[in-house]
Amino acid sequence: MSWMDLLRMSGSNLKRRKLRTFLTVLGVVIGTTSIVVMISLGLGMQESLYREVEQSGGLTSIRVTGQEAGGGMYGSVSFGSDEDMEASEKYIDDETVAELGTLEHVVSSYPVYETSVIFLKGKYEGYGSIKAMPHQGLAEQNIPLAEGGRLPQEGGTLELVFGNTVITDFQEKGGGGAYWETGILPDIDLAKDSLFLILDQDGYYNMQSGSADMGGDMGDMGEGGEVQTVKNVKKHVVKACGVVEGGPDDYNMHSMYVYCDLDVLVKQLKKEFAGRVIPGQPTTNSGKPYKDFYYSSAQVKVDDIDNVDAVSDSIRQLGYGVETNIEYLQSMQKELAMIEAVLGGIGAISLFVAAIGIANTMMMSIYERTKEIGVIKVLGCSLKNIKQMFLMEAASIGLIGGVVGNILSFILSAIINYLTAGGAAMGFEGNISYIPLWLVLVSMGFAMLVGIMAGYFPAKRAMKLSPLAAIRSE
Repeated sequence: MSWMDLLRMSGSNLKRRKLRTFLTVLGVVIGTTSIVVMISLGLGMQESLYREVEQSGGLTSIRVTGQEAGGGMYGSVSFGSDEDMEASEKYIDDETVAELGTLEHVVSSYPVYETSVIFLKGKYEGYGSIKAMPHQGLAEQNIPLAEGGRLPQEGGTLELVFGNTVITDFQEKGGGGAYWETGILPDIDLAKDSLFLILDQDGYYNMQSGSADMGGDMGDMGEGGEVQTVKNVKKHVVKACGVVEGGPDDYNMHSMYVYCDLDVLVKQLKKEFAGRVIPGQPTTNSGKPYKDFYYSSAQVKVDDIDNVDAVSDSIRQLGYGVETNIEYLQSMQKELAMIEAVLGGIGAISLFVAAIGIANTMMMSIYERTKEIGVIKVLGCSLKNIKQMFLMEAASIGLIGGVVGNILSFILSAIINYLTAGGAAMGFEGNISYIPLWLVLVSMGFAMLVGIMAGYFPAKRAMKLSPLAAIRSE
């Protein structure tokens, strides 16, 4: 009997019992859909992780940390371990950056300074986290800018690149709630409007407290009850040279930060805090500022991924903390592998139940077709052909269920991504559900394999039927 004859007979047998075949296929569809959708969620998180690593400098980038130097940083992401942070005993200055640049296999190094600031616009007040770095560093960030935007120019005035979610940190002075509480964006266009920038947060808060406590006299109580005058803090007029593309609900590695040129910001800080300690900078035992300016971290680029560990060890020997994207990626991959295994296992249970349904369908088919099987044997059909016919029926059920299950999986994946706003609602960049081609092929192959395995024992039973007994059966 040829393969075409076997295929035709298998198809005819499945069509003969349409309802039973439909219900059995439905079980495979549900099982396949469950596995694909569950695994797609883990793969979506993995893709988001890869994009995050790429945006933060790729696998050849190293973040070097020292003693904390920054004005009340918030929202910064740390990829290193506690051991790395505790090993940081030195401050990072220009000499450190130059020394890092001379290490073997290091392509480039530049400083990074992070500090939190206050923005004012009319009745609105907002908080932001500034990341300042040289123009080279800004270019290496691969910041996706909205149309018309550009990176800050070197020298000149202070220009800012606003993250697309920074607008959500603005709220009306004295209350009213921010965007995450009210769902209403402030009437501010970060791309076009001029804003007031407050670098001296302590001075601003003291001014606000003095204004409230002293009835607007801008005073504060000193030692012995003496009233001290609180000076007005300087308000820097700033404008954006660009805004990160995306809406207020679109998350990415750059969405919550404000970027600017490092030299311009340091110049402004030194001018405003002349003779005083810049917030976050270390002081001498007498409380006076150091001559040098210290940075929050330094970014080092290595020539090849194979040399990252060696360069990291060299930096640690210099007394600095090290955070690499490779360590972060490996740690997250282990966690994601566990998540994918759990999600896939949940879906596999559904397919296991479907396998029981296939086995039940094939066994019932044998009982109903006992005489038919006997006639086929008497006519000279080999036992191998009978086995192949039943396995082909089981495989067809698995294949049809796998194909339909994948189609349904794509539909559900699109719905999930739509409801989660492309992953933004869950804190991910990009789609939270991702179905690659290999997952489609593997899931269909697995569904067929399950069908064949479920039909194997019924097929063996059909082979063992006695032809004469089968013909005499009613």
